[in-house]
Amino acid sequence: MDSLSALMQQPGMRLLVAVVLLLILAWLAGLLTRLVLLRIMRGIARRTAWQWDDALFQFGVFRWLARLVPALVIQFGIQLVPGMPPRIERLVGNLAMALMVFFVVKAVSRALSAVESLYRETPVGGQRPIKGLIQLAKLVLFIISALLIIGMITDKRVGLLLSGLGAMSAVLILIFKDTILGFVAGVQLSSNDMLRVGDWITMPGAGADGDVIDITLYTVKVRNFDNTIVTVPTWKLIAESYQNWRGMVDSGGRRIKRALYLDASSVHFLASDELARLQRFRLLGDYLDGKHSELVRWNSQLGEAGEQPFNRRRLTNLGTFRAYVSGYLQQHPKIHHEMTCMVRQLASSPQGVPLELYCFTATTAWAEYENIQGDIFDHLIALLPEFGLALYQQPSGQDMRAGLAASRTASAPAASDASAAAGH
Repeated sequence: MDSLSALMQQPGMRLLVAVVLLLILAWLAGLLTRLVLLRIMRGIARRTAWQWDDALFQFGVFRWLARLVPALVIQFGIQLVPGMPPRIERLVGNLAMALMVFFVVKAVSRALSAVESLYRETPVGGQRPIKGLIQLAKLVLFIISALLIIGMITDKRVGLLLSGLGAMSAVLILIFKDTILGFVAGVQLSSNDMLRVGDWITMPGAGADGDVIDITLYTVKVRNFDNTIVTVPTWKLIAESYQNWRGMVDSGGRRIKRALYLDASSVHFLASDELARLQRFRLLGDYLDGKHSELVRWNSQLGEAGEQPFNRRRLTNLGTFRAYVSGYLQQHPKIHHEMTCMVRQLASSPQGVPLELYCFTATTAWAEYENIQGDIFDHLIALLPEFGLALYQQPSGQDMRAGLAASRTASAPAASDASAAAGH
């Protein structure tokens, strides 16, 4: 006991024991605070209908606030340690203060994340995300806290550190170039409502063709339709052009703009038997009756010149087919009838005579749109022979082989007849 008493009388041993006791007290205070505070906040979150307390608890805001207690105990308790050198006491106090600043900043950062999470669940949050602004606020917060912590540890004024950063402004602008560009682009995208989470965008230069799943300060994530993820810098959506399909989705109709390329050699005037056959088509009844009356009046005014067929106006199979397609689209139940719907003939080309369908489906769902479009063109292609029309199709290898085989078959009897004549 005497030796222990003598040992405790030594200043170094008293200092060591006091420091150990202070650390144990700080640890116990932190543990007790976490147990009590987290239990209380968990109970409040479960009993209330508010969402913000659940979000704060989920993102660990109270856990970081509870870590302030050990730092507070060390900061104020270090002054009570006997025999502590003033320089060490000041350094430990500054470190404890720096830790408290760090814990407060982390708590505020988690609170900002909770705010962003709650905002994202609102109807407006899906249209105007604030994730980029939250990230910028966190970045500014961490920069300020880093300056404060460095100033506390080094015992320097923050103003001196800021003056040093001002001299390095060119370097800082270079380092934070993407951050500045991303922030400016994010403000423009949000204020002008140019992009939302869930929008379908197409940006060939970046390989993006899919739905926007995330908008951050630096990047915009796009999930392509093949389930690959494309990351596009935010500033690139301002500097370069891209196509946003939101207007099409909001309108409720998706455009069909496709042409049937008809063989020009199959276009001709309709004969009387062909007209009689086409009268059976329900969609052509009114058109043929009206055209017949119009042509009779027109041709009756020609006089003697009307006796020549080439002077008279006559119906063509192509014009009649165009009228049929127009009527077919007008009565189709899956075509949007409040939007533009027309059938037009484009300029002839080496591929034939293009007959283009320009209309909108009554749905924007991709699979349904393709099915409707496919059904329409299946029907029209199968119906072309009824009008005496044919699709233009470039000769394939099989066509060439069939033609050569036919020519050989035709030339074989001719050669036999020539041999027989030579024998006589």
